[in-house]
Amino acid sequence: MTFRFSSTPLDELALRAELSDPACGGYAAFEGWVRDHNEGRRVRRLEYEAFEPLAIKEGERIIAEAIARFGVEHAACVHRIGPLEIGEEAVWVGVAARHRDEAFRACRYIIDEVKHRVPIWKKEHYENGDSGWVNCERCAEHGTDAHGSHAHESHPPASALAPDYSRQMALKEVGAAGQEALRRASVLIVGCGGLGVPAMTYLAAAGVGRIGLIDGDRLEASNLHRQTLYSLAEVGRPKVELAAARLRALNPEVAVHTHPVRLDAATAPEIIEPYALVIDCTDNFSTKFMLNDACVRLRKPVIFSSVYQYEGQLQVVRPDRGGACLRCLWPQAARDGLVGNCAEAGVLGPVPGIFGTLQALEALKLLLDLPGQLTEELLVLDLLTLAVTRVRTRRAADCPGHARARQAGGSAALRDDQGGVELSFGSLDEALAVGFEVIDIREPHELARLATPCAGARHLPIAQLLHGEPPMPVVSRFLLVCASGKRSLAAARELRSRGYGEVFSLRGGIGALSPGSTAPTA
Repeated sequence: MTFRFSSTPLDELALRAELSDPACGGYAAFEGWVRDHNEGRRVRRLEYEAFEPLAIKEGERIIAEAIARFGVEHAACVHRIGPLEIGEEAVWVGVAARHRDEAFRACRYIIDEVKHRVPIWKKEHYENGDSGWVNCERCAEHGTDAHGSHAHESHPPASALAPDYSRQMALKEVGAAGQEALRRASVLIVGCGGLGVPAMTYLAAAGVGRIGLIDGDRLEASNLHRQTLYSLAEVGRPKVELAAARLRALNPEVAVHTHPVRLDAATAPEIIEPYALVIDCTDNFSTKFMLNDACVRLRKPVIFSSVYQYEGQLQVVRPDRGGACLRCLWPQAARDGLVGNCAEAGVLGPVPGIFGTLQALEALKLLLDLPGQLTEELLVLDLLTLAVTRVRTRRAADCPGHARARQAGGSAALRDDQGGVELSFGSLDEALAVGFEVIDIREPHELARLATPCAGARHLPIAQLLHGEPPMPVVSRFLLVCASGKRSLAAARELRSRGYGEVFSLRGGIGALSPGSTAPTA
């Protein structure tokens, strides 16, 4: 392997011997060591971490590029991971070539490309605290490599620059007073995905003084077409860490607080309490309604948005002013899975980008008390036709969310209304054998990719199943299946609420069946 990681000290003689070739007259090597200072701060030690599956693949690609580009015979790179002490060797690059010039240039190319492209993170432990995890790609962009070496800088250092709010302060509605109001403001953003990325970016750039980020997910390659704050080299890293690093680089004046968790009913009140405004950027109904209930109890404004394929909705809930909430429109929380998320239904990248931007705009209007705020209405925007619909929302006298807030006094933990309707089977044939009618509620295009692994199953897409009166007897026993178990669970709960007492969901969906019980179509 020409690119690899090592958790133990490097042996330069052994590494050089791997490149030995009597046909080569030139040999060049680069060694990066851990030094005891960086940008005026004393360093005690370093740590390195990498997303190895992607890093090794990208490192191998860089080595192959160097060999082809410079015509060298052999090249290799080894990078340390884990803790390193001062003076230890962090990275080694070696190149063997017929002539010295090609060896020098290939060696330089490899270390520069590794710094920019390979997903490696470092943490410098300073005497007065640590720097946090930093992507080495970002270090290279700022003129400092992963090992403390400084490249030539043709631009001012970041410390010499300051955010410039002059363009927005030129607005008579903003001015110096408005900018100071933003500096004192605090906003909590729940979800660092397609909606959260533009929302957090615009708020940080505008100078909102304190921003909290909540997200328990790690970056996936499929996120990147709509979550443009991140890069391919960062796949596998926690989103909340990546987002925080970007916001701090964008505006060092903003205090960014991270919560790498999935928000739940028990933790929501404590996390929300310190913030003046909440922005919901999640993709599931259970979290949205839980946030709604928490913010109603705490009398915190919350800006909701949801996206489905080419359209989306935007609503600002103002319990601090006695406004309508989600439950005023929908007394019972919509069930997750009844409407597909981005992974299931698909989405064009700009769609959540537009709605996340609208959320940032509404947040700034609220924080600056600008005219035209979205109040007592639900905005629906179809981005294919650009048709705009406004639905009036009024506080319902019998709203269960407001009623619970009055009863709880704002301090009780929120109720999690998850129910137990899931069953596990090794195969769908086992379910048939014990008397269940198996109904596959996936869409036709999903069946084309992966057929139902049961000859006796019935196919009934979820929209058809739940439209009007379900085409099935109330007294029978049914097992609903889908790809992951989320839609089938939501559908089962919905049918139970309609009087179907013997409807169950396959836990984990088709993907959780025993190996060999599923097979793709030809």
